[in-house]
Amino acid sequence: MATDILESIIRRTRQTVADEAAAVPLDFLAGQLADLTPCISMKQALAASASGIIAEFKRRSPSKGWIKQEADATVIPPAYAEAGASALSVLTDQPFFGGSLKDIRQTRPLVGLPILRKDFIISPYQLYQAKLVGADAVLLIAAALRKADYTALADEAHQLQLEVLLELHSEAELDYVDERADMVGINNRHLGTFHTDVEHSFRMAGLLPPDTLLVSESGIAQPDTVCRLREAGFRGFLIGETFMKTADPGQTLHTFIRQLNARRL
Repeated sequence: MATDILESIIRRTRQTVADEAAAVPLDFLAGQLADLTPCISMKQALAASASGIIAEFKRRSPSKGWIKQEADATVIPPAYAEAGASALSVLTDQPFFGGSLKDIRQTRPLVGLPILRKDFIISPYQLYQAKLVGADAVLLIAAALRKADYTALADEAHQLQLEVLLELHSEAELDYVDERADMVGINNRHLGTFHTDVEHSFRMAGLLPPDTLLVSESGIAQPDTVCRLREAGFRGFLIGETFMKTADPGQTLHTFIRQLNARRL
């Protein structure tokens, strides 16, 4: 079922990108990039951070429906930053996640943290969009891309001074990992069932090069889990629903980090 949903998302994304490119050609986007300013390095931020929390801003998901339909990108991401997030992840897919590029554009001037454009990136057009709205990194999902397409997109991202978070779901995708991946994310959400299992991160970690900056994604709800993952070599922890489903996501993150710090004492 979930594979069908992924295929539906990619099919819809292709149509969306085609429509956007017809309205605003790639050459026009490229012309808007007066200078390619270096990104705020997400890799460096995570490597230097004591918490490594990548706090995610998302309004809905295909499996859960609406999480926080009224969520405001001028309120929650700055609250995350104030609470101690190491980086931000902003969902920009509209049909399935209720996001938009506007969310990054609104967030960018309000925070000094690296921002990940989290979306189903399948075209260089989306990379130019990401750069123009102020993203610092992009998610490239192995399950959504042929290896040659991943390689081309990662190279293009680096030319645009964007970092790459390569997302893996399974051992079959390990051959995607190369020097192009600034960070490697392990998605704990099973594509076939939507079930999340954080143990998947532990299983995959041992199969990756020891110098890889590892990010665990999905299903993280407790500070103890972050501590265990950090001991296994992870330096980034992408957490969304745990915060977004609460009345005050920024305060929830603040409490989470306080509890995390207490466990280190």
